Amino acid sequence: MSTKPTRELLPVPNPHPDRDYEVEIECPEFTALCPVTGQPDFATITFKYIPGPSIVELKSLKLYLWSFRDEGHFHEDVTNRILKDFVEQIQPRKLQVVGKFNVRGGIYTTVRAEYAAD
Repeated sequence: MSTKPTRELLPVPNPHPDRDYEVEIECPEFTALCPVTGQPDFATITFKYIPGPSIVELKSLKLYLWSFRDEGHFHEDVTNRILKDFVEQIQPRKLQVVGKFNVRGGIYTTVRAEYAAD
C-alpha cells in the first residue's frame, strides 16, 4: 500500500455482515487550509458507522484524510465531502461524521453529517 495521500478508501469485507454493530474511529490530526486566509485549520474527525458489506481499512483512511492537508475547505464542506466519499466507497448501513474544529478567532466549530441507507 502507498504512503502518499490519496482519495481512495480501501474496503475490506465485513467479518460479521449478518449483524449490526457500531464502529467508532477518531482521527485527532486532521488538517486542511482555510479557503479565505490560507491558514491551517485543525480538527478531530470522528466516524461512527454500522458496516454494510465492508469495513474501512485504517491506513487507507489515514492517507485519505491526509489528502486534504494542502487544500482549502470550509468546515461544513469538508465534513460533508468526507461523509459522501465514505458512503460511496465503503457502503455503510449508517454513518455519522463529526468534524470538531479547533478554535480560530475565538470560535469553535463542530459539524455533524449523517447518512442512513434506505
